Amino acid sequence: MENTFKKGGISVQTEHIFPVIKKWLYSEKDIFLREIVSNASDAVTKLKRLASLGQYDDGGETYRIDVILDKAAKTLTVSDNGIGMTAEELDRYICQIALSGALEFVEKYEGENKNNGIIGHFGLGFYSSFMVSDTVELITKSYTDAPAVHWTCNTDGNYETAEGERESHGTTVIMHISDEENAYLEKYKIEEILDKYCAFMPVEIYFTAEGDEEEKKEDTKDEKEPEPPKPINDTTPLWLKNPSDCTPEEYKEFYRKVFHDWREPLFWIHVNADYPLNFRGILYFPKITNEYESIEGQVKLYYNQVFVADNIKEVIPEYLLMLKGVLDCPELPLNVSRSYLQNNTYVAKVSAHIVKKVADKLNSLCNTAREEYEKVWNDIRTFVEYACMRDRKFYDRVKDSLLIELTDGKFVTTADYLEAAKEKHENIVYYTSDKAAQAQYISMFEAQNIAVAVFEKQLHTQFLSMIESYNSDVKYVRIDADVAGALKSDETAVEDKALSELFVKVSGNEKLKVSFSALKDESVPVLLTISEESRRMEEMMKMYAMSGMNMGMSSFPTEATLTVNTASPLIAKLGTLDDEKQEKTAAYLYELALLSQRKLTAEELQKFLADSYSVLDLI
Repeated sequence: MENTFKKGGISVQTEHIFPVIKKWLYSEKDIFLREIVSNASDAVTKLKRLASLGQYDDGGETYRIDVILDKAAKTLTVSDNGIGMTAEELDRYICQIALSGALEFVEKYEGENKNNGIIGHFGLGFYSSFMVSDTVELITKSYTDAPAVHWTCNTDGNYETAEGERESHGTTVIMHISDEENAYLEKYKIEEILDKYCAFMPVEIYFTAEGDEEEKKEDTKDEKEPEPPKPINDTTPLWLKNPSDCTPEEYKEFYRKVFHDWREPLFWIHVNADYPLNFRGILYFPKITNEYESIEGQVKLYYNQVFVADNIKEVIPEYLLMLKGVLDCPELPLNVSRSYLQNNTYVAKVSAHIVKKVADKLNSLCNTAREEYEKVWNDIRTFVEYACMRDRKFYDRVKDSLLIELTDGKFVTTADYLEAAKEKHENIVYYTSDKAAQAQYISMFEAQNIAVAVFEKQLHTQFLSMIESYNSDVKYVRIDADVAGALKSDETAVEDKALSELFVKVSGNEKLKVSFSALKDESVPVLLTISEESRRMEEMMKMYAMSGMNMGMSSFPTEATLTVNTASPLIAKLGTLDDEKQEKTAAYLYELALLSQRKLTAEELQKFLADSYSVLDLI
């Protein structure tokens, strides 16, 4: 038995497709105006291209797009003086959904030139007007001087075409706003959408709101001649210029205009990538007032000067989203999907190029503008360290430009620090996590000319562990983690078992380790240290506990060591006291050591005060 097959095309009934368009064409309804204005921009770009090819004489014509809101008539109109359409073209491009005139124009006049500045690709943009309208009118006249055409369509998909009235070439789209979408008849709403999506389109856009009573009142008060209208957009945004032609003030002004941030950016990166990437942009490092302020930035993605979206992590790596800036990527489609971005090699290359440019900028500042770099380092430090933790390649690029702040306020690189300290200790960077709480330790190190780095934020512990995993030759040790060899004198220390047992007893910690060393600083009788590994593990457990993660253990044992300074006169005197005085004094010395190592708990502080008064009774 012979199988038979039927071939044919899928047909779509307009009464079914229009409800889908109205509700689901775009995730954000405001995009309809971007689409209609983009079509108008395309129409102008096409005509200008024909003029450049010598196929049309524009006579020096000034091109423009007008957006007109008439609240009384409940209409929103977008009009251009671009290429226009004949009746045949209108039937082909408007009456048949998803047949894009832009693609046909590119194929006919541009060949392989993909960077033509023509926006439309899918042919669906015009129909976004029905997302907010119950009826749409289109009046168009071709540049060929063919008769004008008037097209009217409602949300049932029923349309009528008739002769139109239009003197010059171009297209006018009149959207009759439906009752449920009255918000789009408000002037502020249209201004908001135009500012978001059309602020940098390549054709001048003029917006007027007819029937604005408040504006009329203001006009009657002012007897002066009204100023000519100004375009609401900047057709030549700063990112299109060559970096060498831009001044610092222009960069700052652009930043204020786009991001409405009164604080000046720390610095900026002007990206001008040619073939094969072909994208441009400006990225700013913003100034953060304090560490609790949100570090989420705002990178705006554009397609041929038309706004697409904010903070698309596939284009900007997640760890760089604290940046503010604009990226214009003409290789991407205007209506781009997340899945498209995730699987697009161009996007991956753009992202990698941005990472490289950021690293290059940091290295350049460190090497050629060190004073400026040091001034902004604490503002960008968290950004840079977080990026290093997320991307090993980024760390490898900037590792020689990572600065270390010292307790005296100076800045050095890790290499500088180790070079200066090579005669005093091995590849160890000594640091403090709290300059106030660890002041005694700092003074002991500085007395031996050992610089102390400052790593005070919670992120730093993770950052230091990451660096050590990348470079095992360098260790980072907190100044209260161990008694550095440089702090010890050459005098031989004699252990005292009785004193050791006494300090364990008064500490209330049977696991306390007691060691004896002769320190160069005789004024310090005892010194409490916590091993670096033990403390880091404890901090990690606390971090996991705060995030709600169960690590299978309630606590982690902290390895504490009390170093008794045999060179201290107080320790020598301690051995001569009677039992009661010796115990009270030892308890007091231990609590002083604890106080100099960290902040006391409420219970510890209460005991410290009680023991202090008890010691005073000995006088």
